[in-house]
This record gives sequence, structure tokens and C-alpha cells, in this order.
Amino acid sequence: MTSTETTSGRLAEAGHWGNDVRSDLHVAIEPRDRGGLEITLESRVAPYYGDSIQAQVRQVLESLGVKNASVSVHDEGALPFVISARVETAAKRAGLGAGQKSLPEKLPLPPPSARDRLRRSRLYLPGTEPKYFINAALHGSDAIILDLEDSVHHAEKDAARILVRNTLRAVDFGPCERMVRINQLPLGLEDLAEIIPEAPDLVLIPKTESPLQVTEVDRMIGELKARNKVDHPIWLMPILESALGIEYASAIANASPNVAALTIGLEDYTADMGVVKTSEGRESLYARTRLVNAAKAVGIQAIDSVFGDVGDMDGLRRWGENSRALGFEGMGCIHPTQIPVIHAAFTPSQAEIDKALKIVAAFEDAQQRGLGVVSLGSKMIDPPVVQRALKLVARAKQMGKA
Repeated sequence: MTSTETTSGRLAEAGHWGNDVRSDLHVAIEPRDRGGLEITLESRVAPYYGDSIQAQVRQVLESLGVKNASVSVHDEGALPFVISARVETAAKRAGLGAGQKSLPEKLPLPPPSARDRLRRSRLYLPGTEPKYFINAALHGSDAIILDLEDSVHHAEKDAARILVRNTLRAVDFGPCERMVRINQLPLGLEDLAEIIPEAPDLVLIPKTESPLQVTEVDRMIGELKARNKVDHPIWLMPILESALGIEYASAIANASPNVAALTIGLEDYTADMGVVKTSEGRESLYARTRLVNAAKAVGIQAIDSVFGDVGDMDGLRRWGENSRALGFEGMGCIHPTQIPVIHAAFTPSQAEIDKALKIVAAFEDAQQRGLGVVSLGSKMIDPPVVQRALKLVARAKQMGKA
């Protein structure tokens, strides 16, 4: 069962319950004029955790200023940060607790994310599905994306926003970079107001077609960081998803020093072009190469789209290898099984690394001897070859391969 938006002062619901649901909670709240808080609970773990679940539901409602309501709770193994999010959402849908928040205990923030950090893979997690959050870091992606846009039904945007906010506070994603894809502007500005106080590492801006969209997001993030005393850097990754977005790729890349990467959304791009998206990518080659060139021109990363067929690992491998050959440094993924294939595709081979190390060693030797010419065996090494080798070695070191 999904949540149901209702009018103020009437029965309102949030969350999910049922045989195929786990790590979630369904809450139904009906405001009343008197009688205090009446809470009923159904849960398979009620004999062990029933009292603590009811106590938390009561605490959340009281922190929102809710004093009188009938509350029905169906628990499917929800953790405290999920319980808090679902109860707050239901209360606000019932017209209660306006302007208030009930925040779970906050974990220490991870170290700041570097602008040029490794971003081979970024795993999308639907913003309304807490069952995917807890163990997401175990899959080993370089980043996770808490998604508020395409994977969230329009009626669930408010619920996803609160759940993602709580997730940023309460879930340890280990070494994964913590990304959030907001909604298309102007709705995305409401997302920022909720999530920026929790200091995500990076915000993805969908459907970007103008540098003005980037500057608007950047300005609001700056204001929210100052207001909430957030001192971590928060990077931006515009998503170009239309012909117009590709035409403005350079301006978008230059829109803010906080832009760390550009990426492309091929489902929307090919729809805009009126062509069929294929596993070979011929129909999007121009757009992808233009994006790479725009990104490299300003010294930021180019990140490719997702590969939609989760069952075609050979196709994914070929796509990843071709993507790296074009100059991309990573891509999105929609299933954990794609992560190791993507990492392999974007990792230099040992032969490439060994050759680059030899070139770098020859370059360093020439520098120490005051020579302007670099040679390796009987071959002269041109400066562009040295620069390419230096970049490959630096990237291999990021991956622990050199």
C-alpha cells in the first residue's frame, strides 16, 4: 500500500506495507480535537520492539506539535530514521506540524569530497525505497545517488524529500560519495531547502539547458549553507538531457566553480531528438563527444549515462570501454551487478599502466638531467604523450593500481 495525500485535517497516510515490503513503515494519521495521541501498532517484531516503535512515533508527533490524533502504524522492519520520516510526512499531509521537522540523530559527516575524486560508478537509489539504503555501500560503487526525480512518483515527492533528508543524517555510506538528484527546477529548489542542511557531497541538476539553472542552484545552495552553517563543499553535476542542453554544454560547464562534472541523460536526449536509443550509441555520439570536449576544456570530469539493460553484461562492458575511449571517466548504474563491470571498463589495463610508468620514469630522469628531450629506448617521447601518461598514472593511483 502506498501513501495517500489528503486534505488538511482529515485522514492522511505515508509509507508502505504489505508482503513484498521491507525496511519500511506505513502510517495513517487522523487529527482530532481532543483525546491526546492514540497509537495502534501492527508489527512482526512487536514483542521485541513494539514499545520503542510506539515511543518514537509519539516523540516525533510531539516534536511536530501534534497533541491530538488517532495514529495507525504498520511496521515492516523500519529503522528509526525511516519511522521518523514516515510519521512526519503523514502528519504534514494531515495539515499538522507545518514548518516543523523531526530529525533523527545525526552521524558525523564523512570527510569532504574532492572536486576531482574518482567517479567511475554512481548507483541510483529510488528516494522512496529505504530497503535499498542500508546496505548500498557494500556494493562498492564510487558514489550513491539518492534520487528525488524520475524514480519517484509525483505524489510521493514530499515523502521522498523527507526520507532522503533523514537518510543523509542517519545512514553511513562508507567511502561512497553521497549524491542527490533533485527534481527539475523550480521543484528542485524545494528539495535543496530540505537536503542542503545535511551536506550531501554533490547535487545532480536534471534537464539542464542553461547556465542560469546552474547559477540559480548554486546561489541557493550557498545561501542554505550559510544559514545552516554547512562548511563542506557541495559540488554540482548538471545533467544534459536535450539538444538544447548539449548546445549550451560549454556555458553550463563554466557556470560555477562548483561544477565538478557534466553528465548526459540519454533516454531523454534521444527522445528529444526523436531517435531510438541503441546499445551501440551511434545516435548519441555527437552529443557525448561534445559533452566530453566541453568538460575537458574547463578541467572537469565527463560522466556518461546509464546502460539500461541490466541483463546484458557484454553490452555494458563494450559501452564502458567505448565510453572511456571517448574521454568519459565513469557512468551511472541502475543495478549493483553493473558496478564491477563498469569499474573494469574504466580501469587502465596493467599493460597500459606499465607503459605509462616507464614513460613517466623516463620523463623524470630527463628532468633531473636537465634534458629537454625524453626518450624511451630508441624512441623519442613527445610532450603530449608524457602528459597523457602522467594523467593515466595519476588515475591509476586513485584506483590503487600504481
